[in-house]
Amino acid sequence: MSFIKLEDVTKAYDTGEAQVTALKGVGLEIEQQTFVSFIGPSGSGKTTLLNLIGCLDKPTTGNVVVNGVNIGALNRAEAATFRSSTLGFIFQNFNLIPVLTVYENVEYPLLMLRRVPAKERQGRILTLLEKVGMLDQKDKYPNQISGGQKQRVAVARALVTNPPIVLADEPTANLDHASAFKVISIMHEMQKELGTAFIFSTHDPKIVGEAEIVYTLEDGLIVNRVFKDQT
Repeated sequence: MSFIKLEDVTKAYDTGEAQVTALKGVGLEIEQQTFVSFIGPSGSGKTTLLNLIGCLDKPTTGNVVVNGVNIGALNRAEAATFRSSTLGFIFQNFNLIPVLTVYENVEYPLLMLRRVPAKERQGRILTLLEKVGMLDQKDKYPNQISGGQKQRVAVARALVTNPPIVLADEPTANLDHASAFKVISIMHEMQKELGTAFIFSTHDPKIVGEAEIVYTLEDGLIVNRVFKDQT
């Protein structure tokens, strides 16, 4: 069974004046431990697709199955529990909490789980901060570090719960070339080391170049799939 499977998925939104169909009968399968990119112009359905896989929205028709769970069948509380245990998120605007230190931002998802002992929390946080090259910045606040550093912290935060899937919506859009390359390299290393599936919505050719599978979307449809040989 595929780790992520979409079956004839449509997603329509009522704007008040008209109904907009963001996805039109999309089907795809993604295995574990892969590096996947969704590409396409603005409005093609990339972010909608991420939101469905990320249990932030439900399909209008069709099935979205992630790790054996049918997303459309979950109620609000069940969806929140599923997200916290299965998914990590990385955003283009970083979404760090300004009043928390680097260390505390990475710790936050673990506090939400309420089941990770303090000693284990500390070990996970320090290990990940070291891996992303931010251990020496752990006591600084978001306004004291650069954009590239913020995104590295966001990577650590996304991985601290050991999720099998990390979803990233335009994660390098606000970074310069050098910072973007560093962040992509870190994510690729983490994918290989931890077995995490990274799924991106992106316009960035650097991410597309690193992806093992590239789905191209246009007007809510998958119009092309490219499977790259990583050997």
